[in-house]
Amino acid sequence: MTPTAPAIAPGVVSPRRPVPREIARPEYVDREAPAPYAGPAVQDADIIERMRVAGRLAAQARDLVGAAVAPGVTTDELDRIGHEFLCDHGAYPSTLGYRGFPKSLCSSVNEVVCHGIPDSRVVEDGDIVNIDITAFLDGVHGDTNATFLAGDVDEETRLLVERTREALDRAIKAVRPGRRINVIGRVIESYAKRFDYGVVREFTGHGISTAFHSGLIVPHYDDPEHDDLIEVGMTFTIEPMLNLGTREVEMWDDGWTVVTADRRPSAQFEHTLVVTPTGAEVLTLP
Repeated sequence: MTPTAPAIAPGVVSPRRPVPREIARPEYVDREAPAPYAGPAVQDADIIERMRVAGRLAAQARDLVGAAVAPGVTTDELDRIGHEFLCDHGAYPSTLGYRGFPKSLCSSVNEVVCHGIPDSRVVEDGDIVNIDITAFLDGVHGDTNATFLAGDVDEETRLLVERTREALDRAIKAVRPGRRINVIGRVIESYAKRFDYGVVREFTGHGISTAFHSGLIVPHYDDPEHDDLIEVGMTFTIEPMLNLGTREVEMWDDGWTVVTADRRPSAQFEHTLVVTPTGAEVLTLP
């Protein structure tokens, strides 16, 4: 996106897509908020195995939707593709009805940092589009996102996307039992500083298992206040959001869509992982 490109504006949001009755819903659907998570941070082998299945399906959905990102497609059409894929495979799209969110994935274009609502906006040549999709299957969630290029993206923005993916990879490699959770943010922030990228602080990675979001917080900057001990069997997401300009963000009136304060591009990548005796296993691979 060039500096003269128009800022993203809200489009028309289509009616909520139906989910077959036989597909199990998370407990929070259409409630004001999810029930507080009272379970452990460390999961047993059964939950981890179920998360492998849900994570693999979410990754397949992410890549299927990502393959459709191109100039001329609407973000609502991208939502339809992801929604139908998950439902066809017996999974519930975790975002649908979560605290009132109206769609089955988040589509965040250019300066939209996260939680963009799919609507009638047409993807344009040179856009970047983050697709954030989560599968709820057999009682557990698999959460993932990636940023995709539409057409001819300028070099500065393309490098932002490439380096954000690299930041996630480096953070995953830093995960080891016995370390503290803030090593993740330390690695991401130190890498992002090489390029003067803004590292978003208001939104973080999170614990995940039978709950979409547990109480565990995984910052993407070095935060000494979040120093939980990393243990074998912990399951959580890492999802750095890096901005081409300022780290400061603003929120639209819809209460969901977060944009960079300077309207410069933002990129994000996310995996769900489980801590192993030697590091981390990524659960959101196709």
